[in-house]
Amino acid sequence: MSEVLQQLARVLEARKEADPETSYVASLHQKGLNKILEKVGEECTETVLAAKDAEHSGETRALISETADLWFHTLVMLSRLGLGPDDVLEELASRFDLSGLEEKASRTRQ
Repeated sequence: MSEVLQQLARVLEARKEADPETSYVASLHQKGLNKILEKVGEECTETVLAAKDAEHSGETRALISETADLWFHTLVMLSRLGLGPDDVLEELASRFDLSGLEEKASRTRQ
């Protein structure tokens, strides 16, 4: 599954320098980090609302679509900052031997 993330990360890197007139990713980078963060926040809100709707209706298609949009824009954000999905996957992997409560407590001590 992470192969999809790797492929998307490569495409996002390539499109960073593309023509903003023909590439949505390039247009986001041209507008800067604040615009990218605005999109992440927008997609986050839409994902939350879709999850609430899915809980009541049982229909999950919109939730999946909104989550894909959120992940996409999050990957654009990471790319802007010189990071990628491997950085996040490594962090997640490092948490396997910790309980969620232990991991959360370790963050507050740092």
